[in-house]
Amino acid sequence: MTRSLSPFMLGATLYMPATRDDLAEIILHEKIPDLRSLVVCLEDAVSESDLAQALLNLDRLLRALEKATCHDESVQRPLVFIRPRHEAMAAMLVEKYQLTGIDGFVLPKFTQQSLSCWWKIIGSTHLAMMPTLETREVYDVNAMTALAVALEQHPCRERIVALRIGGNDLMSVISLRHPKNLTLYDGPMGYVVKMLVAVFASRGFSLTAPVCEQIDNLDLLERELALDVAHGLVGKTAIHPSHLELIHRGLMVEKEEYEDALRILNSTQAVFKSQGAMCEPATHRSWATSILERSKHCGIARQFDNLFFATRQ
Repeated sequence: MTRSLSPFMLGATLYMPATRDDLAEIILHEKIPDLRSLVVCLEDAVSESDLAQALLNLDRLLRALEKATCHDESVQRPLVFIRPRHEAMAAMLVEKYQLTGIDGFVLPKFTQQSLSCWWKIIGSTHLAMMPTLETREVYDVNAMTALAVALEQHPCRERIVALRIGGNDLMSVISLRHPKNLTLYDGPMGYVVKMLVAVFASRGFSLTAPVCEQIDNLDLLERELALDVAHGLVGKTAIHPSHLELIHRGLMVEKEEYEDALRILNSTQAVFKSQGAMCEPATHRSWATSILERSKHCGIARQFDNLFFATRQ
């Protein structure tokens, strides 16, 4: 049976190549304490020459996860997803590997044309889906609208935890790279994120934010994360463990937002003032519901949490 997953459970989703030999320790023994979700990557992060070794390593990991789950179903661990190289590899994994301990697949290069193939592979399994939007079609609002409509009407709808925005691949399409001192929103990706939110979030889909590949520039990550949250994105791809705590702090709900959300959902007034802003339950109810769901999984920021950003050198 498919496990019910909230997109707010993802937090900072760390990508790691399947060639790493410590994945079981990371997942089962809290080698990375702040980890909430992990993607074991068999695609871009693994070279063709290392693919056979990566699959052997993955098999060992899956056996370890199955064993741990059988011995203790209550074991606490991060959400675990596999990113297969392509549909053929995904079909092989479903057919030949034990996927009991895996929560779902990240679907690379996802398009409307590949939907039926992916569903044929995943439909009869317990696996959740996180399609990745990272091809040339993503720049076409008409193509994205057609995809959103198709997903909205498809039986896979309930399996989709979130749609992942593949920032690096999308930048590659137009021969660009994440700028060193600017956020993704300062370039063409600003349009892309806004368009995808308008098209998909308006139909009830959640989206996650692209990675900030400037590993050592934490100020840039902080600025970009604030914009991610402002655009309603529910989590962010991470490629380095040092980013996890900062991302998780940034995803916390501000105390004032939490208080407003409670007032909006519990008020009998049509319009009222709270903390200097107008609150209108008829139009703000969906926002308030989302804030409470986010606070459930991401927490509520306390005063010293906010000072973390102000005092960090």
